Amino acid sequence: MTEFPPAAAVPPATAAKPPGTLWQITAWSLWDWGGAAFNAVMTTFIFTALYLTGDSFGGANHASAVLGLMVSLAGVAIALLAPVTGQRTDHSGRRKLWLGVNTVVVALLTGACFFVQPHESYLVLGCLLIAAGHVFFEIAGVNYNAMLLQISTRSTIGKISGFGWAAGYLGGIVALLLVYYGLIKPDVGAFGITSADGMKYRAVAVFSAVWILVFALPVMFAIPESPRNPLMPRLGFFQAYRELWRTIVRLARTSRHTLFFLIASAVFRDGLAAIFTFGAVIAVGSFGFKTGDVLIFAIAGNVVAALGAMSAGFFDDVVGPKAVIVTSLAGLVVCGGALFFLHGKTAFWIFGLLLTLFVGPAQSSARTFIGRLAPEGQEGELFGLYATTGRAVSFLAPAMFTVFIAVFGTQRWGILGIVLVLVLGLALLLPVKRPELHAAGR
Repeated sequence: MTEFPPAAAVPPATAAKPPGTLWQITAWSLWDWGGAAFNAVMTTFIFTALYLTGDSFGGANHASAVLGLMVSLAGVAIALLAPVTGQRTDHSGRRKLWLGVNTVVVALLTGACFFVQPHESYLVLGCLLIAAGHVFFEIAGVNYNAMLLQISTRSTIGKISGFGWAAGYLGGIVALLLVYYGLIKPDVGAFGITSADGMKYRAVAVFSAVWILVFALPVMFAIPESPRNPLMPRLGFFQAYRELWRTIVRLARTSRHTLFFLIASAVFRDGLAAIFTFGAVIAVGSFGFKTGDVLIFAIAGNVVAALGAMSAGFFDDVVGPKAVIVTSLAGLVVCGGALFFLHGKTAFWIFGLLLTLFVGPAQSSARTFIGRLAPEGQEGELFGLYATTGRAVSFLAPAMFTVFIAVFGTQRWGILGIVLVLVLGLALLLPVKRPELHAAGR
């Protein structure tokens, strides 16, 4: 198997491939639109924030700590499983197949949250289902991210990546509106569902599972299966880990700054993920948000995040992904620090919305940074390594969130734990060289 070359050494043929059609780009983005039901509805704004970390499960502080522990364990599982994901799809040419399989598993785990009844004895079950959903969603994301290279060129990857992130945010808005006005707000919601026995929130899980499956279908038809790289031998499960180590050694020798970026992104992406996982939980537990407040903020936040991701995509193609990421992380640190010191809903509205403005660009440009470095035929392997390094420390932000709450006794201190992770990620990123935008036709 060939080494990962530096960005400038990518063959010209890679850049000369035809761009994806409008239908392929739209279908690819719809997967992110559907995934918003897991990210926005289940893990950020509705199920965990308003139900799983509520009084029925032992209160915000206790339930938040348990959720943080489970998400930390999920990060360890992702770090152990992700190395084989990208490699095996590159070697077998079954990227789309495994995207579909893992998406179905996410939907099943999401739907199973229906069985989480409003009692503290069900807290561990609920947190386990959400954590397991994170595992399979991340593994599916390895294949999904690698597909970006099938539908973009080196000069359009920023805009298309930003469009995908924006679709996810907008999909979150639509899903949240349907959930709130169809199930949460009415005394008697759709199909006669009431709040008795937590049924409104349990029905949200069923809705989210269906939403995920429906919007995952277009990409299964629009984008062809990735071809198998004949130069890559088939690897067993444990062989993939040995090959992972060889890949890391090759990167250290031939493309050191790619390895440096993987390490830096592992840290700051964990901080970004924690913002989504615990953002609404903090809004409810520390800033006095109620159900309606959370939904309105979620809608406004997703609109702002979509605008940020779309605009950053254009900047990414002009000035490069590193400049976008550094600017975004600096903005996140400032806003997160402000939220730690300030109180009240107004403060959260101002600085919380600013947080959403910066999160999308950082996520999108981190993906394009890797995309600009990935050689043809090894996209999945590099994105698999991207996921592996990202989740190798994915326990960090949830653990810092949990430890700061445990040590200082209030949920607010968890904010500072997340901010410190972002600061560390930014410090690690600053020395990394940016990928050349126009090398080999980029």
